[in-house]
Amino acid sequence: MAIAAAIPAIQKNDSSRRGFGPVALLAAPMAWMTFFYLIPLGLLLVHAFWSVDYLTINRTFTLENIRTIVENPLYPTVLLRTFLIAAAVTITDMALAFPIAFYIAKRATRHRELLLMLVVFPLWSSYLVRAFAWKTILGTNGILNSFLLATGIVQEPVSAFLYSKTGMYITFCQVWLPFMILPLYTILDRMPNSLLEAASDLGSPWWRTFRRVVLPLALPGLLAGSLSVFSLTMGDYITPSLIGGSPGTELIGGIIADQFGVANNWPLGAALILPVLAIISVFLLVANRFGALGRGEAG
Repeated sequence: MAIAAAIPAIQKNDSSRRGFGPVALLAAPMAWMTFFYLIPLGLLLVHAFWSVDYLTINRTFTLENIRTIVENPLYPTVLLRTFLIAAAVTITDMALAFPIAFYIAKRATRHRELLLMLVVFPLWSSYLVRAFAWKTILGTNGILNSFLLATGIVQEPVSAFLYSKTGMYITFCQVWLPFMILPLYTILDRMPNSLLEAASDLGSPWWRTFRRVVLPLALPGLLAGSLSVFSLTMGDYITPSLIGGSPGTELIGGIIADQFGVANNWPLGAALILPVLAIISVFLLVANRFGALGRGEAG
């Protein structure tokens, strides 16, 4: 009788420990995120509603920075250009990453670890090193122009590769490609081979199998990689400064960096972050809706 009476109390204590356990585990990372990310980000965004008065920050609430962004045609133009380049890079990396990830996950029976290491290997080097490498490749005396001249495709060096949107596009696609391949590989590797075998046994052509089986199951990984590539491109300012640098190649990340650095106008720089955060937040909600961030509502 005593044992039977003690069982409910033990079960209650066990359930309370299970309920307290996740909270205790999350306490440290949530405190870290709060103090070192959320609070600094909140303080930064508050600057968007302040102003600069003779290089000092006037902490009186104002919407002047928002009006400046809306009324000055430079900022909407640069923001649209940044969005289009980020979208083009994301779509291109989708097309490049899918066959690579699928081959490693489903077709590579040997040396799979070596192939994954080759995908990750570029991330071991500095971003600046990779950007400068593309600068030497795309320059008028670079490898690409030397090849085109040697093969007779062009008669003089092509200057459109460097200090242009084309050069930035090529560099972005290569630099961020591993961030698209890895989440895709993770999803495709967990996909049961029996589904592909069943589709083949039923006589389904490869394109129908891809459209009805592979693509729906790989959609969360595709969106997760797209979110990484898109957001990294939207906020980047190193590649535009090294590979761009000519009129018409400015991206919003470079303008934000100039406001915080050269112009020393923190309020306007913080205000320019708002539309970038809004665009990325919409992308984040869409990705979460389709299950890219864990348990979405898809399916």
